[in-house]
Amino acid sequence: MKTNNIHSALFGLAVGDALGVPVEFKDRAYLKQNPVKEMIGFGTHHQPVGTWSDDSSLTFCLADSLCKKYDVNDIGQKFVKWANEEVWTPHGRVFDIGISTDRALYAIEQGTNPILAGGASEMDNGNGSLMRILPLLFYIKDFKIEKRFDVIKDVSSITHAHIRSVLACFIYLEYALQIVKGNDKWIAYSKMQKNVTHFLNNNAICSQTEMNKFYKILEIQVDDVKIQKLYELEETEINSSGYVLDTLEASLWCILRFDNYKDTVLKAINLGGDTDTTGAVVGGLAGLIYRFESIPTDWIDVLSRKEDIIKLCDKLAKKYEN
Repeated sequence: MKTNNIHSALFGLAVGDALGVPVEFKDRAYLKQNPVKEMIGFGTHHQPVGTWSDDSSLTFCLADSLCKKYDVNDIGQKFVKWANEEVWTPHGRVFDIGISTDRALYAIEQGTNPILAGGASEMDNGNGSLMRILPLLFYIKDFKIEKRFDVIKDVSSITHAHIRSVLACFIYLEYALQIVKGNDKWIAYSKMQKNVTHFLNNNAICSQTEMNKFYKILEIQVDDVKIQKLYELEETEINSSGYVLDTLEASLWCILRFDNYKDTVLKAINLGGDTDTTGAVVGGLAGLIYRFESIPTDWIDVLSRKEDIIKLCDKLAKKYEN
């Protein structure tokens, strides 16, 4: 099978997701004693080995929509069809859906414009848009940064419209963009920090207070807090909850601390908490960095609907990979 960035990203994400599903909500202490080392089944959601969650389902829905063209209305309708068990479920039924996502999809069903459907309060900053945003990279990669931000904002806002969730998606995709441009993960990270900081400082996108929420990632000075590089933080300083900022920090910390797909993703899972989403967010980046061939074959082989995912990747690559 001929693979490219799209196969690397989507399979990397789905494998990370499937590794995390059986231990979702298990805490770090439990996983210290019972670490995930291989792909397992059942557990939290009592699903067969290789089962991915809503993270991958919504990622595949976005990718599927982008195979035709960029259309926020179509993306929203794809998400609704998934929730109604019509498309991109691993085994024909939905076994997990976030509260904010559920509310937003219900609003779309009732006729709300998808861009206006997502919650916009500070309490609406779960990781439900970050977990599914990666396929958008291949549509926006040749745009100017201003347009990239606008598109990311719209697609995040289908379920999560608060600026913090939007910024998390923006930072994540800006880092992924630097990777697909051929930079190693360290240079990519440095360029992401520089580009994002410059963009936010020169555009009325958010308040300084909101920008400061990302100080660990962007390495910006906040009051008298000493600037410390994210990868230098101890594991005890890294949270892995369903809060979007925790997920982004944990994911980037794993990426910067480990040097291969397997170890990076297993570390993400064994941080505990929202394991499927941290695994998915890390897995997508690790797939891009280390390539499809680095993902253990036995993990890919047990993945639910593997052949359908291959077809989706091929279709998306035909449209966006030169």
